[in-house]
Amino acid sequence: MVRQCLNRRIDSIDELRSEVSAWQAQRDRINATVDWQFTSEDARIRLKRLYPTHDA
Repeated sequence: MVRQCLNRRIDSIDELRSEVSAWQAQRDRINATVDWQFTSEDARIRLKRLYPTHDA
């Protein structure tokens, strides 16, 4: 989002809301997707401390 629409100073919250709304509408129109760089299982391994296990 920063690279696509928020790469400059925005002076008011109303202008920010307008910019984000326009960005979101554009992303919705093109059916944009997220390209995750790793799977959920990889995340659990890499971020183990954030995914605690509760052994019985």
